[in-house]
Amino acid sequence: MTVMQTTAGTLAPDSTSTDICSAPPPRHPRPDGQDRYTISEVVAFTGLTAHTLRWYERIGLMSHIDRSHTGQRRYSNRDLDWLDFVGKLRMTGMPVADMVRYAELVREGENTYLDRRELLESTRRDVLTRIAELQDTLAVLDRKISFYGDAGRAREKESTR
Repeated sequence: MTVMQTTAGTLAPDSTSTDICSAPPPRHPRPDGQDRYTISEVVAFTGLTAHTLRWYERIGLMSHIDRSHTGQRRYSNRDLDWLDFVGKLRMTGMPVADMVRYAELVREGENTYLDRRELLESTRRDVLTRIAELQDTLAVLDRKISFYGDAGRAREKESTR
């Protein structure tokens, strides 16, 4: 789970839903005790290119990235959590403009929870629609695979007679 996700729906029924946007980052498969990463380390962790990371910063998808005394970018675990969440948003097919809007809403603070929720709910509806379309497509593929499997077995029977 990323820092930018909420725990709604993942908590036990008797738990309360809380937004963990401002919570400390969870443990990562990253070096223990480390919370500053160069752009090349982030490239290795995320699979994103340095160009993409700089672009995310330029368009406002990433908030301010700290810099070392020499001007080198220094990413934090929180930044890596955000990049993980952005990756999930990309997988949903959310347009970049909507991702940037979401990032702006996060930076504006807690008073934007309703707007953030609406944006995520809209994306969720789109994802569910795509899942249904993919399930229909999968059913067609399964029928075709079954047909060709049956046809192949029938052909083998004929050739062994």
